[in-house]
Amino acid sequence: MGLLDFLGMGGKTESIQDFVAKGAAIVDVRSESEFASGHIKGSKNIPLNTLESKINEIKKWDKPVIACCLSGMRSAQATSILKQHQIAVVNGGGWQSLKNKL
Repeated sequence: MGLLDFLGMGGKTESIQDFVAKGAAIVDVRSESEFASGHIKGSKNIPLNTLESKINEIKKWDKPVIACCLSGMRSAQATSILKQHQIAVVNGGGWQSLKNKL
């Protein structure tokens, strides 16, 4: 496993657009106050430090997930956590950059 794989950025077989086409949920893993200062319309705020406790809820959505944060570091951690729980996920990186790709 390379560094990019660890960061959730390597070996992308599916793009963000592929995930959008499949009706992916956007999960913003920033803090509540960061999310309140601006976010992608329709995204769900699940701060990284609470993500593990929300795994069952996320699985119930039965949708792939695009994770985002401020810079891409926390979303990379979130991507790794979600993959460990067999959730289809891609690291969307920083939310503002992701917003421009949607």
